[in-house]
Amino acid sequence: MTAVLIVHDQSLQRLGLRMLLAAQPGLTAVGEAADGAAGVRMSAELRPDVVLMDSRIPQRDGIDTIRRITRPDPLPRAGTRAPRVLLLTPTHDEAHSYAALRAGAAGFVLHDATPDDLTSAIRSVAAGNAVITRSLTRKLIDAVRQQQPTRPVGGEVRLNALTDRERDVLTAIASGWSNAEIATRLSIAPTTVKSHVSHILTKIGARARVQAVVFAYESGLVRPA
Repeated sequence: MTAVLIVHDQSLQRLGLRMLLAAQPGLTAVGEAADGAAGVRMSAELRPDVVLMDSRIPQRDGIDTIRRITRPDPLPRAGTRAPRVLLLTPTHDEAHSYAALRAGAAGFVLHDATPDDLTSAIRSVAAGNAVITRSLTRKLIDAVRQQQPTRPVGGEVRLNALTDRERDVLTAIASGWSNAEIATRLSIAPTTVKSHVSHILTKIGARARVQAVVFAYESGLVRPA
């Protein structure tokens, strides 16, 4: 059973989301919070698998809320993990999405998403995947290129953990290439590219390709064009 904490300031929206989850096999709402401060507190108390949070949550900056939920103090005990945050957002604002990903968000779902799309996204992030549309990924790459680089904590150590080939693949990812394009341009098999991508994400501590893009620029591996 996937436990979901709902963080939304509108009571009718919370009710609707709770009813939706109740009707889905394998999903359950374990709690509700009306603001960011309560969301952080309840996340620490309930340890849900997923925090479904509105991007415009009041009382505490949404980015800070994401950071406190995904990087709690104290850290989860060995063998467990922090909740994954799935954001409900009215639109894809690149700057906000970039900041949310850096803070630890696992993905985004637009307000006009269908119930099936939402529940599928919840299950996906609970399984350890990211939910980011292809169009947003392209926009975020452009946004990252325009940002003033901020050196990530432990970035040099994580970068040095990559093999030369993995660095080549990460550079290609940061250029917006798909797995098929990487395979063609680097003359390697698509399955090999997929394996490299998986190893890269593990080594640099990224949940999704777009977070790998952020790391590539902030670590200095790739320079803005």
